[in-house]
Amino acid sequence: MTRTTAHLISHTHWDREWYMPYERHHVLLAKLMNELLETLEQDERYRYFHLDGQTIIIEDYLQVHPEKREQLERFIREGRIVIGPWYVLQDEFLTSSEANVRNLLIGHQDAAKYGVISKLGYFPDSFGNMGQAPQLLKQADIETAVFGRGVKPTGFDNMVGELNSTSYESPYSEMYWESPDGSVVLGLLFANWYSNGNEVPVDAEEAKVFWDRKIADASKYASTPELLFMNGCDHQPVQRDLADALETARKLYPDTDFVHSSFEQYLKALAPSLPEDLVTVHGELRSQHTDGWGTLVNTASARIYLKQLNQQGQTLLEKGAEPLAALAYLVSGQAYPHALLTYAWKTLMQNHPHDSICGCSVDEVHREMITRFEKSRHVGEAIIEESLKAVSAQIGTRNVAAWGESARPVTVFNTTGWERSGTVSVEVIFAKRYFKEGPNPAAIAEALDQLPLELSRGRLVDAEGQTVACRAEDLGTRFGYELPDDQFRKPYMARMVRLTFEAAQVPPLGYSTYAWVESAGESAGGAAEGPLKLLDRGMENEFLAVRIREDGSYDVTDKRTGRSFTGLGVYENCGDIGNEYVFRQPEGDAALTTKGLAARISMAEHEPYRITYEIVHEWAIPASADASFEDEKRRMVPFRQRKAGRSAEQVPLRIVTRISLETSGTGVQISATFNNQAKDHRLRVLIPTGLAASTLRADSIFEAAEREIEPAADWINPSNAQHQQAYVSVSDGSAGLLVANQGLNEYEVLRDGRNTIAVTLLRSVSELGDWGVFPTPEAQCLGEQTVEFAVRPFAGDANWTEACAWAYQYQVPWFTVQTGWQEGSLPAVYQPLEWQGHTLALSACKMSADHEDIILRWYNLAGVEQELALTPHFPVKAVYASDILERRKQREALDEGTLRRSVGKAQIVTYALQTVQP
Repeated sequence: MTRTTAHLISHTHWDREWYMPYERHHVLLAKLMNELLETLEQDERYRYFHLDGQTIIIEDYLQVHPEKREQLERFIREGRIVIGPWYVLQDEFLTSSEANVRNLLIGHQDAAKYGVISKLGYFPDSFGNMGQAPQLLKQADIETAVFGRGVKPTGFDNMVGELNSTSYESPYSEMYWESPDGSVVLGLLFANWYSNGNEVPVDAEEAKVFWDRKIADASKYASTPELLFMNGCDHQPVQRDLADALETARKLYPDTDFVHSSFEQYLKALAPSLPEDLVTVHGELRSQHTDGWGTLVNTASARIYLKQLNQQGQTLLEKGAEPLAALAYLVSGQAYPHALLTYAWKTLMQNHPHDSICGCSVDEVHREMITRFEKSRHVGEAIIEESLKAVSAQIGTRNVAAWGESARPVTVFNTTGWERSGTVSVEVIFAKRYFKEGPNPAAIAEALDQLPLELSRGRLVDAEGQTVACRAEDLGTRFGYELPDDQFRKPYMARMVRLTFEAAQVPPLGYSTYAWVESAGESAGGAAEGPLKLLDRGMENEFLAVRIREDGSYDVTDKRTGRSFTGLGVYENCGDIGNEYVFRQPEGDAALTTKGLAARISMAEHEPYRITYEIVHEWAIPASADASFEDEKRRMVPFRQRKAGRSAEQVPLRIVTRISLETSGTGVQISATFNNQAKDHRLRVLIPTGLAASTLRADSIFEAAEREIEPAADWINPSNAQHQQAYVSVSDGSAGLLVANQGLNEYEVLRDGRNTIAVTLLRSVSELGDWGVFPTPEAQCLGEQTVEFAVRPFAGDANWTEACAWAYQYQVPWFTVQTGWQEGSLPAVYQPLEWQGHTLALSACKMSADHEDIILRWYNLAGVEQELALTPHFPVKAVYASDILERRKQREALDEGTLRRSVGKAQIVTYALQTVQP
């Protein structure tokens, strides 16, 4: 007879901040860790403790008790405290592809300082799991993932749902998990949650009741006699009498081996006994084969302001600080700021745990998050500023024959992986006076204000001598200062001018330089007439025609295909009596819309580079839920059983929409600003596609995830909202429509016969939800709000990756710098490398800490192989295949200076370029 082994793994699931602010949890962490170290020191029978897969716990603890470092390190090296591989336990879908990678990279770097890194893909409480996780884990030499959600019904009670073929995607708690590229890891589901071995009784009578139930529950799903019991839970203190409890269990169950185990020991015992009939689950694990109420997907729309700040912060580091610092190193030798970037990333990632970035904590938590976002941003901006200075100082502006000594050059940087055109604004110093010594600042400012700028006599010229249509605005005199490396600060007053123009065809990962020159008789807008034209209440360029209806909705025609998309941009509002986790529309609540509501439409901007209309809706919506809602929350009525409706009282909702089309724009860009005075509601924008399709594509982590529009048979939730990163799109094969966004992570494709894409702009709720009564009045998001999104048609399946590239660029700001009139080794237009690969997306350009290599990462959006051709335009000693941990693998051969490699379907590839020291 095969003996059963009960593996008890002691742990705590440590939410750094959740139903209490960070420092309240921090106090408890210090107490727990002190007890853990004392227990390990005093009781040799207490063998192991799993420290929740996140190294930040060590960082937090040593802030309070730095004197414990040596003792802590000893237990880690002995394998009794298990750490890593993550820095934090992030929400996978609400953090970017590169943020997920940085999390694993920094977690490994931190754990390596203690000598031992857990090679376990630990996702205990992620609200769904990214489809590319197996590929990422395999690249980090991790062969096993454990998770609590994604393949079974799991609600707030964390109880497993009924076992049947549709609600549970594997009959076992063990399964294989395969990424879209074919990478496979062993997947372990906490089928009875990560607390199924918590608080084991020492008393024999209590232990008998406990273990009879626990063993039966675990055996129901286990594929082998190796049973996993997690001895811990959220913020769970150490069970110091566990060894005694296990002695009791051994006496009660002589046919079962009870061991205080670790994941390493458990997996060694599990591997030989795994059956051949394990199921393979594929891609994203989002609990789609459930009733739809326990996915927690609506955290994607809780406190949208956090998602906007996060998208900005990630983009600033990934597409600003890192590539610009790498470029500065290449062209000037300026040291790459490894330590500062790690600090900025860590500060940002402290906002990435699921209870933080999901917006499902108490208000104090999310106030502190804003400060962290700002701190990370300040570091990133400083790195960008220094990098731009270093690069621009190398540009030989004197070598451009079309300019002259009076020219004022400006350089525009495109840090995306594709050539880019678009509207750019840059503020230029036309005159500057220092005031450390000499006249007082007021006198200097007055003198500068009197300078005759004569902007009408100037023009903007590119490096080829072509005039670029430009708007020049005199901003007057402003204060500024310089902080030289070798001198005291230097304050000044400067006469400023804002130049706004179209930067055309700026090379990928490169720059283009322009110059403002004096030119008698020619105006600032003296370029030839372009393709951008006004229509009757509309606008058009070479690619698109846009017409605005009386109710403020708009029709967009793709002139390349002739396909029109009509009635876009209607706003929808409905009640929400759910919580930070779950949207719940009141019973009988009919959604309100702006369809048919007369809008005030006016011209806001008409320039050669961009036309913008302003659309104003004066709307009224219910002020809140009705009075019964407060009582239901107080009594903890489950959200699905609530009967509250919407209040009869109404408040105004004035939405000011600005819709823009640029000269070279292949998409329409929209911003909406409103002052939210209502509570307990949701606001969405509706984009009807009119396309017949059963699936959609949504930007996810290192993939364009293909998802079913119609939910599974067991799905009963009326809503089927889902996560997105940069975009969601629908295509019928010959035509498609993509909606891009900036920090709007929730969408739903409605089952309305038109496959309407609904993007959530605001969700106002008043409580945390989950296990207690935790009011969150600031989650109502009252006050001024601004959201940004864009619409781009495309020619169906043939051109969808081009639309994806456009959406990625939409999220990335332009970076600009005023350049001196100078000699230099760099040309006015420059790109450090060229690459080709139609379906490939460039996600990273940075430097590795170990070898000072330039790290470049791509992923294949398509389900077919794609050829990558990479040609560096800087001295390279060698090119190595690499991985997400930035290690050098095999050396790659170059074909006349070009790397040519095939990238498999959905594959993530990283290359390390060993450079010649500048």
